[in-house]
Amino acid sequence: MSGIGSRLRQERERLGLSQKVFGEVGGVEANAQGKYENGERAPKADYLSRVAERGVDVLYVLTGKPTPILLDNLSQVEEKILVNYRVLQKEDQDAIRQLTTALAEMSANHALKKRQEPNDV
Repeated sequence: MSGIGSRLRQERERLGLSQKVFGEVGGVEANAQGKYENGERAPKADYLSRVAERGVDVLYVLTGKPTPILLDNLSQVEEKILVNYRVLQKEDQDAIRQLTTALAEMSANHALKKRQEPNDV
């Protein structure tokens, strides 16, 4: 289980999220998130489904093998972004990664708040 926990931590850190925020995305408290990452508890399928929506590579978390990226599935816009990214200097690539991580975290937090709002009927 420790392998799953450490890979889950790696994915959380890759996304630039704290245990508290990441736990919220997965629908658990920060202490449960910590237990997952320490290998004390195993995450359930509904948790894995939620974090997958946030960009976690669940295949990697479970098996240690990253999900292959099929380049044929990229849109023209995505392909252009990738081509442009690859020609940037390392410092600029780092800045782009930081920006997209921050934007994705804001988006995840917004989606979480929307889920927590009561439905007006």
